[in-house]
Amino acid sequence: MPQIIIDPDSTSLAERFALIKAPSKRRARFPEGCVTLVETEAAARAGRDQARKLEPAVVYGPSSSSEGQRLYYLLRWL
Repeated sequence: MPQIIIDPDSTSLAERFALIKAPSKRRARFPEGCVTLVETEAAARAGRDQARKLEPAVVYGPSSSSEGQRLYYLLRWL
């Protein structure tokens, strides 16, 4: 997993709980369309659905990529 620099003064980037549609757990960043933000860690864990490949995680973002996409960076799987 790449080292992510977290800016504590940022008003647009934040650490968030999420459900990620991920066929593989090897990726370190995910496009916004694969990420569903949730309010709590409990909600993320409750939303796990292995049949639909939804995995709970803590992400950082959204950040704009050089290709113009909004990305979330994986901090850790729950």
